[in-house]
Amino acid sequence: MRFLPPRRPAAKALCAALAVFVGAAAALVGTCGPFTDVAADAFCQFVLEIFYLGITTGTTATTYDPASPVSRLQMAAFLSRSVDAALKRGSRRAALGSFAVPQNALSLGLTTVGAQPQFVACDGADVWVANFSFGTVSRVRASDGRLLETWTGATSAYGIVAAMGRILVAGQTIPGKLYQIDPSQPAGAVTVVASNLGGSSRSVAFDGARVWVANSQGSVSIITPGASIPWTATTITTGFTQPNGVIFDGANVWVTDTSPGRIFKLDSTGAILLTVTHGGNVTYPVFDGTNIWVPSGLGNFVTVIRPSTGAILDTLTANGLAAPLSASFDGERVLVINQINSTLSLWKAAGMTPLGTVSTGASTFPFGACSDGINFWIALTGPGQLARF
Repeated sequence: MRFLPPRRPAAKALCAALAVFVGAAAALVGTCGPFTDVAADAFCQFVLEIFYLGITTGTTATTYDPASPVSRLQMAAFLSRSVDAALKRGSRRAALGSFAVPQNALSLGLTTVGAQPQFVACDGADVWVANFSFGTVSRVRASDGRLLETWTGATSAYGIVAAMGRILVAGQTIPGKLYQIDPSQPAGAVTVVASNLGGSSRSVAFDGARVWVANSQGSVSIITPGASIPWTATTITTGFTQPNGVIFDGANVWVTDTSPGRIFKLDSTGAILLTVTHGGNVTYPVFDGTNIWVPSGLGNFVTVIRPSTGAILDTLTANGLAAPLSASFDGERVLVINQINSTLSLWKAAGMTPLGTVSTGASTFPFGACSDGINFWIALTGPGQLARF
């Protein structure tokens, strides 16, 4: 039997049908992803990247309109979405798939520490909490919340910071004290490195060379670490009434003065370079890498300040704010503690967008917080616990 080739009219019809099918598929897929007006060239990959990340959706479902100009308003939207996408996908939480925000107090992880825990600090692996009433410092493993060790002898432990490979703790005594813990050594009694600070030392910061302590009885102490103990301390009283919070923004130290509600930018000697009038009973601020967030204490707002100029960028209200006491930053979000009603207000740091309010439970009275890049850790003074989410 001899097989004959197909007749030419049938072959032409088949080719025509294939052409229609391929053409329809091309119209559906586009030349560059869904876009029919973008060439499949070297720029296509960049267009698709920002499309897949949600930074742009194009002008229609199938057009990108590559030749049209972009207004400043459109550019603001593109840049804002770019920042959000980079922060969200680049965080440690994203790598672990940890996107949930607790909806009630039962969703919080809890670790029992000491009586009246105040402030919290993370050294990158463990979380450290100053227990005021017990005069102790607890070390908690960040991976699972297990209480590892407890140091004693830290009378009226209050503020705390991880610096120089050490844990430094301010003692709210009169005169104030600065304690040191070497995490590489077995737990025991803390080491007193300075005992001549201003009265009622509360919060502590490190500028890369020296330790700064805000003393609520009207002064700021600057401590220079040395090879031997005690470390040299200089206490400045000029211009201060009731300092509470102290932070370092990478260039300058800032101090909040509760009465009459001011924030001071200091030079290297502790002299006041700039005064920002807050309008509230300022307490314990946080620096988010760009701006300073200052809780109002007895007010129901948070002020956000640009460090370079001291300009007030925004005054945040609502989102559950109720006499906000302190704040913490996790690389993407700012957590503000409302001690009076035992809640936490969450904000997106970039854009200052409210993200909701979380309860820590009735009469838990949260105080200080920190982040390890995955979880926020919150000291609950009522039950003597450390909460995390």
